Amino acid sequence: MRSLKIYVISLLSHYNVDIAYMSCRICVVFSHPSSDIPTWPYKGYDYEARKKEIMDLLKKKLSDFDITFKTAMSSKDGESIVKEVSDVDGYIVYMLGIWVGAGYTIAGAGKPTILVDDLYCGSGELISTYAWAKSEELPVLAVASSDFEDVVKALKLIKVVTLLKKSKIIVVTDRDMRKTSETIKSSLGVEVLKVSSEKLNQYYREADLGEAEKWAEKWIREALRVIEPSRDEIIKAAKMYLAMKKLLEEEKAIAIAIDCLTLVYSNRLEAYPCLGFFQLNNEGLIGACEADLSSTLAMLIIRYLTGEPGFISDPVFDLSKSWIVYAHCVAPSMVYGPNGPVNPYIIRSHAEDRSGASTQSLMPLEEYVTTIQVNPFEKAMTIHIGKAVANIDDEKACRTKLAVEVKADRILENWRWGWHRVTFYGNWLSELRNLARLMGFKVYEEDK
Repeated sequence: MRSLKIYVISLLSHYNVDIAYMSCRICVVFSHPSSDIPTWPYKGYDYEARKKEIMDLLKKKLSDFDITFKTAMSSKDGESIVKEVSDVDGYIVYMLGIWVGAGYTIAGAGKPTILVDDLYCGSGELISTYAWAKSEELPVLAVASSDFEDVVKALKLIKVVTLLKKSKIIVVTDRDMRKTSETIKSSLGVEVLKVSSEKLNQYYREADLGEAEKWAEKWIREALRVIEPSRDEIIKAAKMYLAMKKLLEEEKAIAIAIDCLTLVYSNRLEAYPCLGFFQLNNEGLIGACEADLSSTLAMLIIRYLTGEPGFISDPVFDLSKSWIVYAHCVAPSMVYGPNGPVNPYIIRSHAEDRSGASTQSLMPLEEYVTTIQVNPFEKAMTIHIGKAVANIDDEKACRTKLAVEVKADRILENWRWGWHRVTFYGNWLSELRNLARLMGFKVYEEDK
């Protein structure tokens, strides 16, 4: 899993957010009996020396975490620890010996918990505790591995959950979003702030023309070509980008979703946000289409998990080729994140009404991609995996069309929750399964 540290620090520094925002507090509980008891690993085992080794490794590997270390030699010790450090974001129970019972009481607290078997030390207790935790549908993962990096990866998933709870999304719409916003807050901890179209239009009108012209020139210069939009139309898009950035900075938010089609078609938005979304997603922020808060949440999860942008799309099935073509008029050109390579793009008009300015991104091929959607009402996530095989150039439908080879017939049969999906690069199935468990979400694998 890619490191979150550099990305998060850069983002928070840019927005002058208090450093506490990025803090993830975990309690590492070493679980073992007295060394004079004959049990695994063996009687007389030096638990203190082993604890020192693990503490040094965790401090080195997780320097951006706030870590408290405790020892539990009984289930009562586990209960005391939960009461004493109840404000942590998660726990790790490092099983250095058996049978103690602290894992049950700590996992039962309901916070994200990682159970770790220090191989040949806590094996039996890990197996039984994990089986119980799963039966209780608790947010618990088990790590039984000789590779210490697997422990580090699991702990970084707790940080993703923590960052979600400290995140803010701006939604620009004139519709009532209270029920959806409340559900998102209760299921994921993400705050949703509604902003009127008039406020965004005001910021658009106030945007500095000279700065907008610089952004427009940059986009034009770096594009393969410009087809429909005039220079003036691209400058309008740049002014909308500056307006969105101002809102994000004022509210210390990482994401903005706009009810773009409704507002543009009803003449309540003075420019399309498509190129602005393109730029925000390239920078490490999130710009999401059509006030789709489910897709915005998916993009937020992707960003924290991988550092990559997500590509919202309207999927098109081609069962004759076992393809899904993911199509939309907003797509990034830095699909591996702000520090990755740039793929080519063309500046086009918005497809449906042939106006405004958007992007046709020519994305990397012959690589695996993961596609997800999030449903905060059901506390569930869909996932499927495929391989990018073609960039489709067709005047029908949205501008960017990425064809991905998938188990298309199975996905069509298993489809749920509307049209949109969010795609990103790499096979992240295992990490998403584990993350969903820590979030308390169900996972539906659409290609099974």
